[in-house]
This record gives sequence, C-alpha cells and structure tokens, in this order.
Amino acid sequence: MYHPFSVAETIKTAWDIFRKNFVTIIVYSVIAFFMLSVLGLIIGFIYSPTDFTGTMIVSFLLIWVQAYTTLGLYKLIFTLIDSEYYDFEFMQVIPTAKMVWSYLVVVFIIAFIITNLTILIDKLENNPDLAFVVEVLAGVFGLYLALRSMFFNTFIVDDASGPFESLKQSFQLTKGHLLKVVLILGIIILFIALPAKLAQYYPVISITILFTYPFVNIILAVTYRKLVYSHKDVDDDIAETN
Repeated sequence: MYHPFSVAETIKTAWDIFRKNFVTIIVYSVIAFFMLSVLGLIIGFIYSPTDFTGTMIVSFLLIWVQAYTTLGLYKLIFTLIDSEYYDFEFMQVIPTAKMVWSYLVVVFIIAFIITNLTILIDKLENNPDLAFVVEVLAGVFGLYLALRSMFFNTFIVDDASGPFESLKQSFQLTKGHLLKVVLILGIIILFIALPAKLAQYYPVISITILFTYPFVNIILAVTYRKLVYSHKDVDDDIAETN
C-alpha cells in the first residue's frame, strides 16, 4: 500500500533498526574506530609533513580506509534491514573495490568543486563586497549540492551504481522532497553537532560518536529506502524497496 514519505516515520524506523541490532552495529563502529585510530597512530610516527609525496600517500590511504569503513557500515545497515527475511554472512558487509572507487571519485569531485570555490573567494580578497556575494552564493550552492547528492553513497552500496550514475540517481530521488530532506539533514546535524559541542566542555561525551555516527547513517539509509519506496507503488515495507 502506498504512503507518502514521512520524516517522523523515517526516524522511528531508523530507531527501531538501531535498537534491534544495537550490539552488531556498535561492535562494527568500535572495530572501525579502532582501525582508524591505530592507522592514525602509525602514520603519526612515520609521517613527515615536509614530504609532499608522503603527504599525498598518507592522505589517500586515510581516505581509502575511511571509504571502506563508511561503505561497510552502509552494507551492514542494508543487510540488517533485509536480513529480517534471511540470514547473512560476514562477507556480505564488505564493500567491493568498485564501490570504493565509485565513492572516492564522487568525493574527489566534490572536493575539487569546494577547492576551486575557495580559491575563487581568496582571489577576491581585494574586493570584500564581491567576495561576500560570491561566498554567500557558494554557500547556497554548496548546501543545494549537498542536499541533492547526499544519497550517492547509498546508491553505490545498494544499487551497485557508478559514481556519475549514483549522483544522477540521488538528484532524481530528492526531486520533490527537498524540504523533507532538509528536515532530515537538520536532525542529522543536531545529532552530530550537539555531542561535539558538549564534548568541548565534557570530553567524555566524545565517546557518544560510537552511537550517534551509526545512528545518523541508519537515518540516511532508511530515508533513502523510504524515498525509493515513495517513488514506487509497492508494499509499505522498507526491506522490499531495494
């Protein structure tokens, strides 16, 4: 039975998934956090900021590992959603090399756009009024781009899409739902920003990232599935909308 996309229903569904699979999700988060922390420590001992080649290698290695952990989390989330109907194996949550490359291509495209906008603003430093206008326009464009492309990673994982295909699909998916996507993004930012702000005064609160990070990604995954569902006349079952 068809139902329109609902922000409240999406958050509730995400919470139910997080609650029912709490141990599995937290174990994955701890392992991913441990891997990134160990890698950071190793790099800290051998890394020389004056070595350009070394800097590029280190940066790419960190991005590569981060891509694997991020896509692995999405694979885990989708597998947990769908495993209500069947058992799954550990290998199912390991992203493929194609997924990682597709993810990295999109990340580099976004980084390229941001870098060039920053360079443009810096070049206008002698004209503060024009620089301000360009900065505002760049901020609006950046927010719009973020909103329309925020589901590229879910298409890469759930639909095995390539980098450009995933961006196109994300733009199509968010069409007609931009205000609701803004609400979802606002909720996600709240879950991330509030603990980060409190952690400045109470460092122990920083541990909450092990809970908030997977939860906000569950929200994104569920939002994606719900939006896919809202574009189709299918049963109201999130596990059947892939």
